[in-house]
Amino acid sequence: MTDDIYKIHGGLGSPYSMKMRAIFRYRRIPHIWIQRNLQSPNIFVNVKVPVIPVIEYPDGTAHNDSTPMIFDLEKRHKERSVIPEDEAMAFLDFLLEDLADEWGTKMMFHYRWYRERDQKQMSEWLAFDGQPGAGRQKILSVAQVFRDRQVGRMAIVGCTDHNMPLIEKTASMTMAALDAHVTEHRYLFGSRPAMSDFAWMGQLSQLAVDPTPHDLMRKEAPFLMRWLANLDDASGVEGSWNDPAAPTAPAIHTLLDIAGQVYFPFLLANAEALEKGEKEFHCAGYGLPYSQGTFKYQAKCLVELRKRFAALSSAAKERLESDLKNSECWDPLEG
Repeated sequence: MTDDIYKIHGGLGSPYSMKMRAIFRYRRIPHIWIQRNLQSPNIFVNVKVPVIPVIEYPDGTAHNDSTPMIFDLEKRHKERSVIPEDEAMAFLDFLLEDLADEWGTKMMFHYRWYRERDQKQMSEWLAFDGQPGAGRQKILSVAQVFRDRQVGRMAIVGCTDHNMPLIEKTASMTMAALDAHVTEHRYLFGSRPAMSDFAWMGQLSQLAVDPTPHDLMRKEAPFLMRWLANLDDASGVEGSWNDPAAPTAPAIHTLLDIAGQVYFPFLLANAEALEKGEKEFHCAGYGLPYSQGTFKYQAKCLVELRKRFAALSSAAKERLESDLKNSECWDPLEG
């Protein structure tokens, strides 16, 4: 039995850990959840980048990039897929998943480390997770070191005073749109969850517990907060995908608008700066400025989005054309 079980080395404070654990639970794939702590064996020796979750497969291999893992698991396990069957719907799902992973994580990181109250509580909670039973003073000591490190990294990932208005605006837009959605629909693409549902659940699960965004969510998006808790274990959910001919939900329109107004300008500016050998780029969304250092990974995201878009059938593109052009996503995808 244990030969068929996956091991998820993750953490409650990691949005990608929560995303992947929820997918394993929904798909009913046998697994063990292992809360990562400083006494744990070195789980990073078999992966390229030392980040969690690290998932040990039954075959002994280790993986820790969530999106490729989702597609790999689809090949290995056929039941309860998280990818819509319809081609056009599956592309939208992939785009919104990418938006959550790459832009939604800025919302998470910003709210966690920008304000003193969030820095204090979350550094202490994360230190507690990593130092089980080590004693209060040890936990508080580790928390201070970790807090200093994370706050020091904020500019690297674009979480600065300069960028705060845009990040918080898109966070409010996302929470409002999803809160309205989940009272009328179970998930983004049907009565069963897709990978974009899990991606947004991962990021927003952190906002739901960090002090400042927790207060904001309880006030402005209380049903979304409860939806997140339910999606954490959807192993009992049965459902179907939406009719491909059904109108696009307003929440999807909002997320596509954020992609067109913010995420694609971000990706394009980053790619252009990388091509020119520049270390920083500047862009804007909704009339608000944004700047940060260049990242090679985000350039790969743009390439992958364009690759998947180019591979769509003409019929799928025709169905997507109105939504993607109205949200200003079409031209960036065409390249």
